[in-house]
Amino acid sequence: MYVGTLSFDLLLGDVRSLKEKRSVVRPIVAELQRKFAVSAAEVGDQDVYRRVKIGVAVASGETGHLTDVLDRCERMVAARPEVELLSVRRRLHTDED
Repeated sequence: MYVGTLSFDLLLGDVRSLKEKRSVVRPIVAELQRKFAVSAAEVGDQDVYRRVKIGVAVASGETGHLTDVLDRCERMVAARPEVELLSVRRRLHTDED
């Protein structure tokens, strides 16, 4: 079994409150979950209204499938016009780690 994780550090565009931040972040997290069947959540910078950290995790029996899903998640987030992708951290784990 293999587990892959992504940690996105994002800068949000014209956001002036935490309520506006939620209206941008929730659709991104929901789309990741719906389109790619991954676990996704806002995992950091909850009290800062122009920054967000989103975490994604997926398990698979094959590294090729795992890499493909993580690549597609990364492309989807990078293509969102309302956010600027500052960094992405990718980790792959095996059940022997």
